[in-house]
Amino acid sequence: MKPSIPLLAFAFALCGCGKESAPPAKIEQPVLTQIVGAVVSDSSNVFSGDIRARHEVQLGFRIGGKIIERLVDAGARVKPGQVLARLDPADSSLQASSAQAQYQLAKEDAARYRELRSKHFVSQSALDAKEAALEAAAAQAGLAVNQTSYTELSSDHAGVIVETLADVGQVVSAGQPVFRLAQDGEREVAIAIPETRYAGLKIGAPADVLLWSAKNDVAHFSGRLRELSPAADPVSRTYAARISLVGADAGAELGMTAQVRFKSHDKRDNLIVPLTAIFQQGDQAAVWIVAADRSVSLRPVKIASYRDNGAVIASGVTAGERIVSAGVHKLSPGEKIRIVEGEFADGNAQ
Repeated sequence: MKPSIPLLAFAFALCGCGKESAPPAKIEQPVLTQIVGAVVSDSSNVFSGDIRARHEVQLGFRIGGKIIERLVDAGARVKPGQVLARLDPADSSLQASSAQAQYQLAKEDAARYRELRSKHFVSQSALDAKEAALEAAAAQAGLAVNQTSYTELSSDHAGVIVETLADVGQVVSAGQPVFRLAQDGEREVAIAIPETRYAGLKIGAPADVLLWSAKNDVAHFSGRLRELSPAADPVSRTYAARISLVGADAGAELGMTAQVRFKSHDKRDNLIVPLTAIFQQGDQAAVWIVAADRSVSLRPVKIASYRDNGAVIASGVTAGERIVSAGVHKLSPGEKIRIVEGEFADGNAQ
């Protein structure tokens, strides 16, 4: 005789009553963490730029005219007195001839009036007028002669032509730039300072300059902040700055890429954490501290300033402590976590 289905179900239920089900294991959630250290904040003091000459000048003709010859191109090295370009000399030659003719006429008039004055045929004032006209004609003739030499544009200093701004056949006005010359001598690094770092920099601030070049592989120089613009660029909202290089050799070629790192003497800069590590409780900021047993606790901190790369901590944490750098709103006090190293942990954050 086969047992009924209800009896079988009851038997199975009795067998299960002798065993208790094990509670599910608590899963430790992985959390991104970092070690609070000094190397993190250095990235906020690093700027990229390029090598420039200490003195760059724009060269142009002292008179207007049509360019008939350009003797150098961008990148050419020039010497003092070297001719760079020429204008059509026809007009200046005609002006010089006209001025010379006026001078000869004034010279003859003055000589004639001197003779007439010696015979008392003319007054002294009439002679003075002719003498004055002679001096003016002489000056005009000298100016016209000088202008004939202005048809040649020469370099006043040794250097490198970094840009050509006019070409053969172009009509230029007096003073219009034709070349841009980077003079030999001191070298500098041109960089742009963002608004968040402007207040912390002063003229004369020391800096380390790193050059990546084919010749030197890696070249290190010392530098100082020589110039800092008082007004921001209206487009980029950055401040132009120049870093003078100390002991730069021939390896610092114009246009090379340079990395400038300012040296900070503020110890607070050594304690900077990512913005995602800040747990805000009303007006009080805090961070999660990771203990040796991987448990977390919330600790209030005082923030000195906010920057693009993080928050500068004035007090509340010390260098070497491990904090939670992301996911701070998912934790509770005393909870144990599974540590995941963040990109800030080894100081490689940019």
